[in-house]
Order: sequence, then C-alpha cells, then structure tokens
Amino acid sequence: MKRLIEAVTVSVAAAFLLTGCDESPEPTLVGLATLPADHFVPGPTSGQFIQPANGRVPPFESRQPVQGFSALLANGDGSYLALADNGFGTKENSPDFLLRVYELRPDFRTGSGGSGTIEVESAFLLRDPDRHIAFTVTADLERYPGSRIPVDPAIREGRLLTGADFDVESFRRVADGTFYFGDEFGPFLLHTDSTGKLLEPPIPLPGVWTPQHPLLGDDEPNLPRSGGFEGMALSADGETMYPMLEHSLRGQEGQLNIYVYDLSEQAYTHSDSYAPPYRYRMDSLGVGVTEFTVVDGGFLVIERDGGQGPAARHKKVFFVEPDQVDGDGFLAKREIVDLLDIADPDNLSGSGTGRFTFPYETTEALIALDGGVLAIINDNNYPFGLGRHVDSGQPDDSEFILIQLDGLP
Repeated sequence: MKRLIEAVTVSVAAAFLLTGCDESPEPTLVGLATLPADHFVPGPTSGQFIQPANGRVPPFESRQPVQGFSALLANGDGSYLALADNGFGTKENSPDFLLRVYELRPDFRTGSGGSGTIEVESAFLLRDPDRHIAFTVTADLERYPGSRIPVDPAIREGRLLTGADFDVESFRRVADGTFYFGDEFGPFLLHTDSTGKLLEPPIPLPGVWTPQHPLLGDDEPNLPRSGGFEGMALSADGETMYPMLEHSLRGQEGQLNIYVYDLSEQAYTHSDSYAPPYRYRMDSLGVGVTEFTVVDGGFLVIERDGGQGPAARHKKVFFVEPDQVDGDGFLAKREIVDLLDIADPDNLSGSGTGRFTFPYETTEALIALDGGVLAIINDNNYPFGLGRHVDSGQPDDSEFILIQLDGLP
C-alpha cells in the first residue's frame, strides 16, 4: 500500500509540473478499479422478492450478488474489508440476502500501470448461533415472510442474518479484533467477534425507533424508514465510536445527530437522544449523509442527493472538526471533494475529457489513507443502479477509486 500511494502521488505531481501549474493541485483521480456488476458468490438463492431490472431477471439460483458496498476498512497490506448492506434495498425484499463482509484486493489502474481489476472473496457472514437476538429473525422461520418459499436450510442451520433482519451500513474494527456494525432498521449497534458471530444482544439507541424497529410495539416511530446509523466513525485512540443518523429525528428536520458510544463503558454518553453531543446540518440539496469517518483532526462526511447519472447534483465530501461549530451550534464544515467533478489528468476513466465524475445515487464507503489519499467505493444497488451506464441500460458496476488531495485541513 505504501508503494502504491507513493506511485500515485508522484504521478499527480508530475502531471502538474508538466502543465506548469503553480496553484495547489485540485482533487485528482489517481487510481481506479472495477468489479463487474454481475459478480456472484455461491450461497442461498437470492433475489426471490425483487422484480427484473436493467436486463437482469431474478431469482439468482444458488448464488448471492457481490454488491451494495457500504463501508471500507484497510487491512494494511493492500487489501480491504468491505461491508455489504442489506441487499436489495428494503427489509421486505431482502430476506434471502446474507449479511456479509468481503475482502477486496484491487489492482488499481494508475498513471504508471495496473489492470484496474478487483479480486474478491467472502471474509465472513454475520450470524447469531448463540441466540442473543430476542426478536424473530429470518433464521427462526420456516418460510420467508409473506411467501410460501422455504427459508434456505443454510440460513436456518447457521442462524445466518439477512437483509430482513438488519440493514448494516457501517462497521469498525476495535482494539481487541472484534467488530461493531451500525444498523439502520433499529437503529442498533451489533457487536461481533472477528468471524461475524454476534457476541451480545443488539444495542439500541434509547428513545429512537424507525417504523422497522422489531420491538416498536405501540410506540410511535420518530425516525424515517432506514434512517438509522449509516456512518460511524471510530476515534484515533480506538476508545470511542461516533454513530451518526442518516436522517433527522421527527421535529429536528435538517439536523443529523451524532452520538458518542464509550467502548470501555459500553454505553452512550448522552442522556437524551434529542440532545446529541454533535449536530450536523446538510446542504439544501442533500437528502442524507452516507459516511462518517475519522481523519487527523476531525472527520470526513459524504453528503448526497437522490439523483444518479445525469440527474446527480450533490455528491460531496466535507471535513468537520469536533470543536468547530457555527453560530447555530452545528459542526462547521468545509468542502473537500465534489465527486461529480474530479480531475483525471491520466485519463484513468477513459473519457478523454480530463474530468471524472462519480454519479451514483449512493456512495457510502470512504476511508482516508496515508499521503492525503481518499479511497471510495460506490454502493451499486444491484441490479437497480443506473448511474454510469445510462445509455446502455446496464446495471452499475462497483467502482473503487483513489483521490489525491493536497492534504487535509
């Protein structure tokens, strides 16, 4: 990884020397690798509850699509762990999609070479063999909800978790090698061992419920569907997590709440979920925040609108510092990257325009590497996403990109 970063940094520097530019370089595409949309791994038949889209006709017999990447972790050896989300977009259509973490090994195409391909293999599945979950999950059922289709034996026997049970959108590896996952349905935090086995009951956010909360009962939901934990940062010292809501609590429209979870105490630090430790305000074009990750001195945030392809208008990365707030008490933010307008001096995209755009509806995975490089991968929403191949009508691939910055604030 160090050699890769050195190579792409030199490539960018050379490009600006050749152009004679004296200004600081703008965010620049320095690496690109692609996983084709139609990439599958063996597993239970999936897609039994979705409709055909973009020329793909489900179900996918005895296989699972490798798609929907929502979070990244660097392994330090050039490989990455990548989290798949709940599958096909809703609780109702994803009971046959397994919650899983993959290992990606990209060979980035750069200004000095590279194939632009990604090797992928399954790292582990999320599961609950010790029955920590107190409510019914897919593995408890004989048939998938609302259907006559039997639940796959592998799901039942392994108590594998599916996209009807949780919508995991973020994860962090902590000091003891275990993982915490952020879920949107509850919202919950899920704590697993290094192999994906649940170690304790799901951890709720007190006083907050989406309509999909499995224990909602007679309570009124105060968070929109799938509005829970999308991004979740881990402090540099590894002692504190910062789960962030994707959408606003009822009565706090335009405000996204960031909470603090103390790992040593195994508890949230706030007493009222309507009075969070930190508050974030989206731009007027934003409909949600899809990533929240730590960098030196602060955090990076991805904001997005609901458009894709030519309709995309707002896909941006911002930098915020925990001790810098505006006059209304919201985290002050600074734009770092416009994902719809990135320099491409090495023509890695093949467009020939010198510019690169990342026009996907949902771009949810971002980490900062050494040397001012950002690593980003899209959630392609297979088979529904149509951000890149609008003319051909083919489903989106998973694109893994590296962006060189002129440092961070």
